[in-house]
Amino acid sequence: MNGFLVNAILYILAAIICVPVAKKLGMGSVLGYLIAGILIGPYLLGFITNEGQGQDIMHATEFGVVMMLFLIGLELEPRNLWKMRRLILQVGLSQVVVTAALIFGFGLLLDVQWQISLAIGLSMALSSTAIVLQSLKEKNQMNSPSGRLSFGVLLMQDIAVIPILALLPLLITGDPAPSADTAGMNGLIDSLPGWAQTLSIFGAIGIVVLLGQFGFGPLLNWVAKSRLRELFTASALLIVVGISFLMELVGLSPALGAFLAGVILANSPYRHALESDLEPFKGLLLGLFFMAVGSTINFSLIFNNASTVISLTLGIIVLKTVILLVIGKSKNLGITSNLSFAIGLCQVGEFSFVTYAFALQLGIFDQSISDTLMAVTALSMTITPILTVLLDKVINPAINKTHKTIEPEMDSIDEHNKVILVGFGHFGSTLGRFLRANGVEATILDADPERVEYLRKMGFKVYFGDGTRGELLHSAGAAEASILISAIDNTEYSLKLVKLCKEEFPHLEVMIRAKNRFDAFELMEMGVKNIYREHLDTSIRMGEDVLKKLGFRAHTVNRLAKQFRDYDESALKVLVNFKDNQDEYISKSRQQIEMQESLLSGELMRKFSVNDHTWDSDAIKEAVNKDGNT
Repeated sequence: MNGFLVNAILYILAAIICVPVAKKLGMGSVLGYLIAGILIGPYLLGFITNEGQGQDIMHATEFGVVMMLFLIGLELEPRNLWKMRRLILQVGLSQVVVTAALIFGFGLLLDVQWQISLAIGLSMALSSTAIVLQSLKEKNQMNSPSGRLSFGVLLMQDIAVIPILALLPLLITGDPAPSADTAGMNGLIDSLPGWAQTLSIFGAIGIVVLLGQFGFGPLLNWVAKSRLRELFTASALLIVVGISFLMELVGLSPALGAFLAGVILANSPYRHALESDLEPFKGLLLGLFFMAVGSTINFSLIFNNASTVISLTLGIIVLKTVILLVIGKSKNLGITSNLSFAIGLCQVGEFSFVTYAFALQLGIFDQSISDTLMAVTALSMTITPILTVLLDKVINPAINKTHKTIEPEMDSIDEHNKVILVGFGHFGSTLGRFLRANGVEATILDADPERVEYLRKMGFKVYFGDGTRGELLHSAGAAEASILISAIDNTEYSLKLVKLCKEEFPHLEVMIRAKNRFDAFELMEMGVKNIYREHLDTSIRMGEDVLKKLGFRAHTVNRLAKQFRDYDESALKVLVNFKDNQDEYISKSRQQIEMQESLLSGELMRKFSVNDHTWDSDAIKEAVNKDGNT
């Protein structure tokens, strides 16, 4: 017990120190966890005294990967999975098949037995779902083109683990020789012939599907009736732990079973409750898993066989990167997006640890092959976050700078209007459609060539160009225009646009979109008066509808909403003076909120009856309609 507590303290303390530092340096949390694991491992500070101790911790924390796959499954309703079938099959399947085939071919060229080459190829075709998804979420790139493509590849790889593990028993070349690490791994099926083991694996998958369809729903429904949150959390953990146990009995990856159960439960009414209950466990265990990977890197093996291990690691990374670059190019990814996609997925994944152990237990690998492959895998997982940092900080900025000279030329603009609209994304297109519907034509500029091409197909007249360039605004007729609207979501870009307008077009009425108060403060300090915060009007409009549904008369609601909006705008002008002093800002914000609530509630109670429909335009219309029908 004392040893467990000491290990827990060491891991958590190392994470608390290393991860914030890594995040501060722009390296991401995954690399921070890996560095923490390496530091406390047996080859540096030596707090974890041997690789076996680290392996034990890694096996325990693999539960974080299991939970992550379960939660991913919950987000994928079967019908959405069906919609993604082309992405999964075309992109994901091609990556797995081509990578496995090339590694298999290289193995044969090196006179490696074909069964071993095939097992290595199938294992190393997989990438790390944990590392890639964590990185994409941190950089908010899940919905970017490269993020969606990465997700499709990872999804196919996760699904592919099932047939890979089912295939391995058919490759048995000798008698299984269980090691300390693998003893008991296949307790129920290790004495069966290969074909029977394969049938057992598919049978276990069938049990998971049946339980997900007919067993877990009634269980969660019964537990939910108790209205005990902790009991529901325990039930969610029971589902994940139970599936993991069943999968381990037949030598399958527990994460795969959890993923299948998640997909099946995606249509469950308890989906969101399961997500919220398991998310905290997933985050902590995933972090510890990355630390365990770092602490189990066998530096002794790497140093003693440096040329072999490093050559294999770099070879795998380069091979997978080239394959992924070709796939990304075929899907029309830009240069920087394609590099992010390829380098993000170039490592070998955590599921490979499972396939290595299974192959070792089946006698396909011997211990030396398994140890070498595990060192290569752990090293590739460590190198990838470093490559990602180099890509984001050095390579992509250099590419962007170089390609500025060869980006598409700015369009020549053949119309001049009183309004110039810069940025035509979701916000700008809604605004532009509203203006056009009311007979106001605007000259529309956007700096994204792909978006411009798409919008033109949709029938919009949009010009390509960077709105912060004076010559483009001159070409757009800024000298004769009355209003310039910035509908872009980049504050730095908006500030450059404001500065340009003040210097070259001081007569323009500038109207700027802002994400939040703090963006608004920066714009206010530059003298911008017409600032429109993204969520203010939407929030107030929803509040208006709530009041109306509670019986407040429409006239009163409209007036109160206007008062609230006006007061919030005036409070902004007060708070901008305290934005650099957090304590003062919080104090003044509380004062403004209390004053606002007091004034509005007092005004309402003093002058108006909540349910009085006098001067309610909707009520008048209703009354007129009734009179007309009688």
